[in-house]
Amino acid sequence: MPTPPLSGGSVSPEVTEIERALTRITYLRARHRQHDRLTALAGVPLDRAAVALLRQVAECEPLRPGGLAARLGVEASHVTRTVQQLERSGYVSRVPDPDDRRAQRIELTEEGRRAVERIRDAGARGMQLALADWSPEELRRLATLFHRMVDDFVAHAADEETGGRSAAPA
Repeated sequence: MPTPPLSGGSVSPEVTEIERALTRITYLRARHRQHDRLTALAGVPLDRAAVALLRQVAECEPLRPGGLAARLGVEASHVTRTVQQLERSGYVSRVPDPDDRRAQRIELTEEGRRAVERIRDAGARGMQLALADWSPEELRRLATLFHRMVDDFVAHAADEETGGRSAAPA
């Protein structure tokens, strides 16, 4: 299925710069060395896929494996393998789905909750060091704007999934 063209005309230079900055941030946060440093500091010896899935379960648990795959944008088979890895490590468990006893949902164990907390703490400490020269007001403004951007991204994605189109600003 071909990708539809973007509507709304040209992109502002400000949005282009934001996209470039987000691409750089994503790259820097996803680097192998960065991941290894984060998991070593957190004491959680998991690969990137397992950490991403563990964080996702912590954000929205409990979900069926298919729901996790959809949220992560990966194939269900990847989630199945990663869930098995996380189960063997004691970070997640499968529980019956209350809506369909034949299905299972994935939830964090107590050890999984502690692991996610250590991962978040290690990431926040690294970010604190990187942003040490920023004032509290600058950090508050950045956090507010990031949350607003994420909310707008989520709303836009929901519009696309339902086929609705938001009107482009004039």
